[in-house]
Amino acid sequence: MKGLDPPRLLLVDDELDITQPLKFGLQKKGFSVDAENDPVKAMANFRPDSYDIAIIDISMPEIDGFTLGRQIKEVDGDVHIVFLTALDVYKKEFSKMFPKMKVDGFLTKPMSIGDLVDHLNSILEHSLGDDSGR
Repeated sequence: MKGLDPPRLLLVDDELDITQPLKFGLQKKGFSVDAENDPVKAMANFRPDSYDIAIIDISMPEIDGFTLGRQIKEVDGDVHIVFLTALDVYKKEFSKMFPKMKVDGFLTKPMSIGDLVDHLNSILEHSLGDDSGR
């Protein structure tokens, strides 16, 4: 039945001018989106099996995106993680820092809704393929 539900996204970025247009654009494309501008609150409210993908800004106050992503994965190992950044971050460097944490992408801000949707749909399609053998 989950395949019929819209994909559930958690969007965490401390900048309201990022979360509002992304949430609106993603909802217009058929996603269910919860947006949070406070990473501490996002983690406090996070529950297992609530989201398919967490889209997390890397540079935030109090909790950086890498730490938040790791904490989310500890609670729900199945959620996909996509990091947003205004800086160039290389997956190889991240993998050295967090060798056991699987990340589904690094997207550089600003990006178009179309590019973001394409990336998210690619993750979801691969995920459905992985589940088919279960």
